[in-house]
Amino acid sequence: MPECHARAISKGVGTDMSLLGELIPLLSPILPIETGTFSQAPPARYLVLTPLTEAFQLYADNRPQHETQEVRLSLFDQGNYNTIKNQIILALLNAEITITDRRYLGYEADTGYHHFVIEVAKDYPWEV
Repeated sequence: MPECHARAISKGVGTDMSLLGELIPLLSPILPIETGTFSQAPPARYLVLTPLTEAFQLYADNRPQHETQEVRLSLFDQGNYNTIKNQIILALLNAEITITDRRYLGYEADTGYHHFVIEVAKDYPWEV
């Protein structure tokens, strides 16, 4: 069975990459990050990354040429989240990662966190 993998289009060309693989080193200097759920006692501000989709959207000769990967970034903050939200957005845009949605989901009274979501996507060439 052939090994299939995506390679980065821009930064990191020639190395195996994924959107999660780009997001973690990009955003971990800004705030604590977990994938899926926060596994320890959460700090006052943290980010959870959730992979959403890996889709073949670009075809040639009935074969996928690119894979679009999407990830949801859930920002949880017990204080004012606007400054950190803007830092995250600027970092994403500077890394040429497409922002597909941004929305405030609300204040979680039981935990004391504001929940803000940023959904992102990036296209990677598909190689078999």
